Amino acid sequence: WDTPFPSLDALHDACAAIPQSRALTRGLEEGFLGIKDSLKVVVDPLTQPLSWALNEALWLMQAVPWWIMIPALMLIAYAVGRSLKLVALVAICFGFLAFVDYYDYTMQTLAIIFVCAFICVLFGVPIGIAMSRSDGVQRAMIPVLDMLQTLPPFVYLIPLIFLFSVTEPKLYGIAIILYAMVPVIRLTDLGIRLVDKDVIEAADAFGMTKRQKLFGVQIPLALPNIMAGVNQTIMMSLAMVVIASLVSAPGLGVLVLRGIRSLELGVGLLSGLGIVLLAIILDRVTKAALARINAGQSR
Repeated sequence: WDTPFPSLDALHDACAAIPQSRALTRGLEEGFLGIKDSLKVVVDPLTQPLSWALNEALWLMQAVPWWIMIPALMLIAYAVGRSLKLVALVAICFGFLAFVDYYDYTMQTLAIIFVCAFICVLFGVPIGIAMSRSDGVQRAMIPVLDMLQTLPPFVYLIPLIFLFSVTEPKLYGIAIILYAMVPVIRLTDLGIRLVDKDVIEAADAFGMTKRQKLFGVQIPLALPNIMAGVNQTIMMSLAMVVIASLVSAPGLGVLVLRGIRSLELGVGLLSGLGIVLLAIILDRVTKAALARINAGQSR
C-alpha cells in the first residue's frame, strides 16, 4: 500500500543517475533563458506598435474631458443600438463611475480593451476564415486554440515577464490578446461553416468566384456568429485586464489589486462594481449590434 508511484523523485532515490523533477523544471527555465535574447530580437520590433497603440489610446481617453467623452460614448451607443434605454444605461454607469472618482481608471481600462479587442478581431477573423476554408488548417489550429483557452490566465504572464520590461505596455497587451482572441477565431470558423449549402450552390450557379462568395455571401451570413465572438472577446479582454494589473496594466484592476494588498474592502468592492458596470455596458452595446444584424437579415 505504501509503494510510491515511480516518479522522477522516487526513481532518483533508487538510482542517483536518474534526475529529480526539479532538474526538469530547471532545464525548462535554462532552455527558455538560453533563447530569450534571440527571441526578444525578433519579437520586440514586431510588438512595438502594440506599445505605441496602447500608449496613444491611454493618452487620448484621458486627455479628452469627461463632458466630451461621456456624450461621445452615448452617441456611439445610440448609433450601434438605436435604443434610448441603452444610452441611458451608458450615461448612468459612466456618471456613477465619474461621481466616485473612478473616471480616469475607467477610461484607462476602456482604452486597453478597445486596442486589444480591435487587434483580436483584426487577426482573429482572418484566422477563422482560413480555418473555415481548409480542414487541414482547422485541425492544426484547434489544439493551439484549446491550449490558449485552457491555460490559466496567470500563465500567460510568466514568459512575457522574462521577455519584456514591466514598464512596457506590450507586456500586458500581448497577454490580453492571446487570452481573448480564441472566441472570435472559433466563432468565425463556425459561422462560415454553418452557411447553408444551398446558398453556396446558388452562388456557384451564378458564377461567383471564391472571393466573391466569401465577402458577398459567407461573411454576411456568418456575421451574427462573428459578432457573438467579438462580444466574448471583449468580455475576456476585460477579465484579463484585471489580472494584467499585476504587471503594471493601468485601470480599474489596479484598484482591485490595491484592495487585496492593503485590505481596503471599500476600494476593492467599489472597483469591482466598476468593472461589472463596464462589463454590462460593453455586453449590452455589442448585443444591441448583434440584434440589429439579426433583424436586418430576417427582413
